[in-house]
Amino acid sequence: MKKFTVLLATLLLAGLFIAPAGAQTINAGDIEISNPNARAMVPGAKVGGGYLVITNKGKADDKLVGITSSRAKSSEVHQMNVDNGVMTMRPVAGGLVIPAGQAVELKPGGYHVMFKDVAEPFKQGETVKATLTFEKAGQVDVEFAVGGANAMKMDGHSGMSDMSKPQ
Repeated sequence: MKKFTVLLATLLLAGLFIAPAGAQTINAGDIEISNPNARAMVPGAKVGGGYLVITNKGKADDKLVGITSSRAKSSEVHQMNVDNGVMTMRPVAGGLVIPAGQAVELKPGGYHVMFKDVAEPFKQGETVKATLTFEKAGQVDVEFAVGGANAMKMDGHSGMSDMSKPQ
């Protein structure tokens, strides 16, 4: 039994370091984009979330100023906050600064891409093509790998939120 427990623990730990299927890294100038992913949407949902890590390897700040996708009428960076137990979600005005030498993670519960007025909900296993526009790095084509609706965050907690209702 002890050998089984050790084997199981080893396999689970190894799984933490395996990139999800469809994970990609894209470089554009000083900007590196990694692990673009989205969650499957429930039928009838009109908004979806996109997540990724943007690293600025340069010596000057850059800014994510636009997002487009043929899958949504509009897309923007949103920030979710909880203040006194009340969740708010708002667009990031003027774009999202990516500080020089730092990484910004767009994830559930924080900054994220909001795909709005989606005609056909995202389905697990497909990819959602989008173009990110940066002030300095320019336009970067990205494919968001769509995982399950209950996808887990890297810390193992469910990051579920009701993305079907605009905030």
